[in-house]
Amino acid sequence: MAISVKHWLIGITIAAVVSDSMLLPFYPHFFASVFGITDPGHIGLYLSACCLTIVLAFPMWARASRWISVLKLLIPTQLAAGVLSILCYWAETPMSFWILSLLMLVFKGSYLLVYPMIMAAERRDNHGNTIGLLSVVVHIGGIAGAVLGGVVLQWFEPRQVFLVMAVSDFLQTGVCLYLTRRPDPGSAERHDSTPEKSRVTSAVIYRLGLVMFLFYFSAYLTRPFFVRYWESVTRSGGEALSGLVFAIPAGIAILALCLSFHRGHTRSPGDGLLAAMMLGGVGLALQGLNQEWLILSGRCLFGWALFQSTVQLDQLLFALSHPGAYAADFSKINIFQQLGVLAAASSAGGLVGLLGLQMPFVVAAVGLVLTAALYGLLFHHSRHRLQPST
Repeated sequence: MAISVKHWLIGITIAAVVSDSMLLPFYPHFFASVFGITDPGHIGLYLSACCLTIVLAFPMWARASRWISVLKLLIPTQLAAGVLSILCYWAETPMSFWILSLLMLVFKGSYLLVYPMIMAAERRDNHGNTIGLLSVVVHIGGIAGAVLGGVVLQWFEPRQVFLVMAVSDFLQTGVCLYLTRRPDPGSAERHDSTPEKSRVTSAVIYRLGLVMFLFYFSAYLTRPFFVRYWESVTRSGGEALSGLVFAIPAGIAILALCLSFHRGHTRSPGDGLLAAMMLGGVGLALQGLNQEWLILSGRCLFGWALFQSTVQLDQLLFALSHPGAYAADFSKINIFQQLGVLAAASSAGGLVGLLGLQMPFVVAAVGLVLTAALYGLLFHHSRHRLQPST
């Protein structure tokens, strides 16, 4: 049986996420071993620049997708990303690495268009399951990327991570080229060239975007220095093991998806979101208590809450939007998400430098509680009015 376009697109997403996740837990290690840079502020600034690059680049690709099919657009962009990944391998100075890697992200970020493309091909009553599946795909890619990145850094030359990234980009290019040559490859791209006007008002976008910003800030604040924190607490060494601990939330997300499919029903948008955010805050607080078993327990709680929260927030967006406007609306919300990640990356270095490795967990836990309060204030009591009309 031929593989469907949807499953090929999921494969592209996995390859992209694995590539993006390889260095995410290990940027402090990478900069220290390759360029001799150990300043947390420098690392935080670099991660902020990465987020800002995606914020500026993705709306451009979303606008371009109005006139060029997503698959045809991804062929040159992912090819360029692969070439720039190879050039990052040869970068000899921090400045040249910054320029090449950020330019690489400009092109690499175009793969985010695959998400609204898949959602536009799905029935609205199946959105919850599809969002959950794609969320788990991202988490699986995060696990594989963290472990693969740890293996490369532990047993190979750190720069070789970018050669693996290049292979991923070239594979994505090949898949997109293959799909464009298949009969009617655009069947999964509804309303690609003639997008309809969004049904999401600017006021709702700003409200949902504000919630997304605070949520992503809180969820990502502990990531840049989690491995350093774990290694400061435990005597168990090795980047590969650290990568596995970093990826625990991803494993919990897979378990959560399996249980969701076993129950056989999909929650309505926003259902259980308040409880999930509060549970996530507890998980983050436990991780900051400087004990191995509390960190592991907190990672599990946080992983469960993170999966439930991200699925519900994305489901709320697509419930408010229309298939023809998914790419445009998703690009708007993505700006708030990336700004949250950017703020987290820029704040993490300063918090660690001034107050130590535990402080990001405290701030992140408080941030998730505030996110829950903000969502309750802006959406929870009027959620029934935000459901799509049938």
